[in-house]
Amino acid sequence: MKKTFALTHPKKAVPRVVEAVKHEVKKYLKRERNKALPKGADYWDFDCKFGHTEQEAKVIHVKEINKCIDEAETLALESFYLEILAKPATRAKRQLLEADDEF
Repeated sequence: MKKTFALTHPKKAVPRVVEAVKHEVKKYLKRERNKALPKGADYWDFDCKFGHTEQEAKVIHVKEINKCIDEAETLALESFYLEILAKPATRAKRQLLEADDEF
């Protein structure tokens, strides 16, 4: 998803528009996570970018999306750019620590 979201609407209040944007993002993430994984992948990872415009977009973590949307609301922006790209990923195995062997 590469999209510029408008936070202004002639008939809707800004908080309602923000909630609609958050809902759309949540729905997109759920839809992407439910897709079949390719062989060798454990989960879907997401590359995310957020910015006031597409040129100013910076890399963020998936968990920071709602916080960035709230920040855009508090700054009274008219619109913001959000990019979310899904990619298959594998989990890295944990290494046992020597302290764990004592128990």
